[in-house]
Amino acid sequence: MSRAPILDPRAVPVTQVDTDLPPVAGDRLTATALRQRFARPPTWQPELAGDGGRFSEREPAAAAVLLPLVERADGLHLLLTRRTEHLRNHAGQISLPGGKTEASDPDASATALRETEEEIGLARRHIEVLGSLPIYTTVTSFLVTPVVALVQTGFELRLDHGEVDEAFEVPLQFLMTPAHHRHHRFEFAGGQRQFLSMPWSGLAGERDDFIWGATAAILRNFYRFLSA
Repeated sequence: MSRAPILDPRAVPVTQVDTDLPPVAGDRLTATALRQRFARPPTWQPELAGDGGRFSEREPAAAAVLLPLVERADGLHLLLTRRTEHLRNHAGQISLPGGKTEASDPDASATALRETEEEIGLARRHIEVLGSLPIYTTVTSFLVTPVVALVQTGFELRLDHGEVDEAFEVPLQFLMTPAHHRHHRFEFAGGQRQFLSMPWSGLAGERDDFIWGATAAILRNFYRFLSA
């Protein structure tokens, strides 16, 4: 193990909140605007390439996650999952649906779509893949390709409760507002780790979700892509 695990991310001190960065403009957060941006992507660089270290020396493995953007009447919402507590990796965390690439998957989009259908039962006929973001390397040695997609309403979810406890939505505008992005620094003997969080309390304060780690980092890169 090359660095200390973070057992309670909520307890890690906040070092910065990005109130100085502008939110993504609302006219960029529409289905039409996203189609156009992925069709003609800007010149940009991801802010975060990975977690910055690994827990083991095992060989890196390819994986993919889906950023499912549901088209609601009040704008796009990101569909997220809460992983079950008994999983070996990232137990109980807020995650994007996805997982490890299999030999039968022709590309990252196929991995993301297959894993999404297996985890939450979201049928592919409701999904329009727009494109992907740069690979993000996790502390567990996964090389994750984030695949961005639009999701039409009218779908029904069927959760695999062996992997997912819950699926819920967060307005994309909230996530693309840096004033909601918090920087944390975790110090331990021999070094330090830094990570982002995006706490979500719901539209009426009914939730208590702590989006952090790889999920928050991928969303931060999405912010940079949409802001470029």
